[in-house]
Amino acid sequence: MTAPLPEALDPREAAIAGQPPVRRRPGPSLVVGAVIVGLVVVLALVSFVWTPHDPTLVNAGARLRDVGDPEYWLGSDKFGRDVLSQILVGARTTLFVGVVAVGVAGLLGVPLGVVAAMAPRWLGEPLMRGMDLLLAFPALLLAIMFSAVYGGSTLVAMVAIGIATVPSFARLVRSGALQVLSSEYVLAARAAGRSAWGIGLKHVLPNVSSLVIVQASVAFAIAVLAEAALSFLGYGTPPPTPSWGRMLQESQELLFSAPRLAFVPGSAIALAVLGFNLLGDGLRDRYDPRLEDRR
Repeated sequence: MTAPLPEALDPREAAIAGQPPVRRRPGPSLVVGAVIVGLVVVLALVSFVWTPHDPTLVNAGARLRDVGDPEYWLGSDKFGRDVLSQILVGARTTLFVGVVAVGVAGLLGVPLGVVAAMAPRWLGEPLMRGMDLLLAFPALLLAIMFSAVYGGSTLVAMVAIGIATVPSFARLVRSGALQVLSSEYVLAARAAGRSAWGIGLKHVLPNVSSLVIVQASVAFAIAVLAEAALSFLGYGTPPPTPSWGRMLQESQELLFSAPRLAFVPGSAIALAVLGFNLLGDGLRDRYDPRLEDRR
């Protein structure tokens, strides 16, 4: 009589043993991160159909309204613009920049990582050394360089952040691809005459997809923070488009007389970054249960 499989059995091990994998409950990091990210997404979606006021409307008669005002729930800034409306539309801008930046990083980094793992050493090593060189440039510095050359805009910020994140995807995918390529089923596929392209599409990419998902979540948090920093420095989303980073910049001169103008967008940035980081940690634990068991 065979012994029952342990509850924490990895899905791949369960498949080899001929048993269905045990369904694991989502961890607290995954749940909390998903709730926070979902809240940010809801704010962005709501901004497409409703905002209390026009976020770009300057109203001198409504300057510096306090929180709790019947007309301005989160108050107004020094130009009389509604803070809540700017937060809603700023969530849309932040998510849009993050999606495009992570998309650029994934579309470039994943193929480069797979190629570096499967290519001959004379091609793979120089390719990864190039990734190391690009990784030496901080994302914010690279984005400022792009903005200095091409001008500050949302598109430049998205592309620069995406390019700066490419090495992270490439290195992670290459590491995972090398493990997959050393497995027995890939050796069997090679012995059966399957081409390198077939092995990469059929075996490598599906097995590194979980790594890409986790890295995308973490990279999204970095993109959100980088976009806010660029907008704060004046190299990101140009006015009058609302941006959480520029809201922080505009609140500097009123930091002591109206600290809420810095607290509200600062809290939004911190909450979004925390949500994506927790989501990444939760996804990592979800896809690698043994990592959670060691805690």
